[in-house]
Amino acid sequence: MLQHLRSAFHLKQLGGVSLFLGIQVIQTTNGYFLSQTHYANDLISHAGFSDCKPSNTPALTKTSKLQDEKPFSDPQLFRKLAGSLQYLSITRSDIAFTVNSICQFMHQPRNCDFLALKRLLRYVKGTTGFGLPITKGSLRLHSYSDADWATDPIERKSMSGYCRFLGPNLISWSVKKQTTVARSSTEAEYLSLSLISDLGSPVDSSTGRQTTHTAAPSYYTSL
Repeated sequence: MLQHLRSAFHLKQLGGVSLFLGIQVIQTTNGYFLSQTHYANDLISHAGFSDCKPSNTPALTKTSKLQDEKPFSDPQLFRKLAGSLQYLSITRSDIAFTVNSICQFMHQPRNCDFLALKRLLRYVKGTTGFGLPITKGSLRLHSYSDADWATDPIERKSMSGYCRFLGPNLISWSVKKQTTVARSSTEAEYLSLSLISDLGSPVDSSTGRQTTHTAAPSYYTSL
């Protein structure tokens, strides 16, 4: 391929890639490993969390009803850190949901939102070595989707999420708030499933137990 490109363009061979836009490319015996370890460490240092105690999870599983909803004193700092975490999620699907939740309040952050951001920073502190493996495998496309039900305490909207695999490799993922209010957990699930269909993945099969308002299945599609 390089020889073909050289016949049409003037190219300079720079060797194997090791760092691109803050993303480390580490060659392994099975393929590559994409990591943002240096970027994450710099983010933790600039935020003043170098000596913090790491958190085991990126967010609380249950939010307290008694939250400090007073406006945060430094919105610019909040937006800067939240934006940096968005870039970190390029190789960190494990923080995508929490980053999405935090960024919903970038226009007017509250003290409770900054507490959530600090917890996420503490989680990143303990998982700076996490990343995205890329290995050889089949070229079959698999898509998975899931949704909660009416989690947003203000608008009562549900959250949708999906991830797509090309063979064994995770190639894309997203978490977003649904545009309409789902009247049941089943409706929330099918709204999430329609997101994959909009991306061009025909739905071949679905698996999961019968839905209720407190528990819902995951749906699977393949090409």
